[in-house]
Amino acid sequence: MNKEEIVTLVESGSPDVATLKSALSDMNIADIAEIFDELNKEKTIQVFRILPKSIASDVFTYMESDRQQVIVEALTDTEIGEIMNTLFVDDAVDFIEEMPANVVRRVLKNVQGEKRKTINQILKYPEESAGSIMTIEYVALREDATVQEAFNTIRTTGLNKETIYTCYVIRSNRLLVGVVTAKTMMLSSPTDLIGDIMDSNVVFARTSDDQETIADQFQKYDFLAMPVVDTEQLLVGIITVDDIVDVIVEESTEDIEKMGALTPSDDPYMKTGVIQLSRNRFLWLLVLMLSATITGSIIEGFEESLAVMPILVAFIPMLMDTGGNSGAQASTLIIRGMALGDIRLRDFLRVFWKETRVGLLCGVALSAVNFGRIYVMNNGNIPLALVVSLTLICTVIVAKSVGGLLPMLAKRIGIDPAMMAAPVITSIADAASLLMYFSIARVILSI
Repeated sequence: MNKEEIVTLVESGSPDVATLKSALSDMNIADIAEIFDELNKEKTIQVFRILPKSIASDVFTYMESDRQQVIVEALTDTEIGEIMNTLFVDDAVDFIEEMPANVVRRVLKNVQGEKRKTINQILKYPEESAGSIMTIEYVALREDATVQEAFNTIRTTGLNKETIYTCYVIRSNRLLVGVVTAKTMMLSSPTDLIGDIMDSNVVFARTSDDQETIADQFQKYDFLAMPVVDTEQLLVGIITVDDIVDVIVEESTEDIEKMGALTPSDDPYMKTGVIQLSRNRFLWLLVLMLSATITGSIIEGFEESLAVMPILVAFIPMLMDTGGNSGAQASTLIIRGMALGDIRLRDFLRVFWKETRVGLLCGVALSAVNFGRIYVMNNGNIPLALVVSLTLICTVIVAKSVGGLLPMLAKRIGIDPAMMAAPVITSIADAASLLMYFSIARVILSI
């Protein structure tokens, strides 16, 4: 049965429990979790209780936070304890961070002592740091152990670990000295020492490192997991690729929202209320609206010129739109390049020179087309065509240069480069294009 058929079966009234349980057991746990998004509160609890205990905890970790809360509030303390003590620590922390205080207190009360202590410790790490997304479920090996002894350790402890493919080599004080993969051990002799086959050149994160930096390292080194150490380089946990995928999605979403002049939100669109969406948008709309006062003031300052030649007004929207679009193109590429590590702050002058040349080429091409259009549509008015075309060249050059440099300047002073995206660039380009337009018009048309 597929997801739609199961939802239909559940909503039919009194589904056959054996049939439903069998169908759910054959599905992927991520697909099962999606089913709960389609169910009401009563059906959510009913179906979760039907799930085989062997997969219930795994399904729980894939659910949306509002569904998790519904389930936890309906479970007994014993059932909560069974779920929480089965979850990996990082999944438990993710769940707790999304819950209201009353739910958190009840959940932690039913977590085993040692695990509760670990969860509380991770919750104390700064948000979006390596420490806040790590897990303590890793395989640790001694460097003086043989390959055979290492496999015995994995067989004994591996069931409750996030990953057993990558193992970490430590000394008695948990000092991280190396890393060894299951592949390396399988291809080695059973009597070989782990210290002889391990890779001692370990790339690691510190608990205080920013999660976005960690994501960049995962991408650079193609990691499945990365060790996390404290200030003394003692191994305290690992970060796995599934958590990094969540980080990448979170950071990308945040950047996209900022580039669209929105206050970032952790909630999905369909689960965010109208009032909250309005709040997220209002501030930036207000700022951009007020910034339009600048362009209004510029137009007002050249009111006499417009009175002499009203036809100039007709080209203002085209010039402002072209400038805004040109700046948005440049800023989008630069912001993305900085996020991927392709563009660094030291490339400031190179970016300026490149965007200036790109702006010149694009501006000349656009102005050539525009010159012909204005000449034909305005009875061969060459001075007017020349004013608009020259302004277009200057506008595109300035907009692309500003669009390329502002994100880099923002990063240099500690502001998220995504803040300097299309809406901000457009406001600056609008003001610049108007100033150049009227200045050029005064010189060429003598108005």
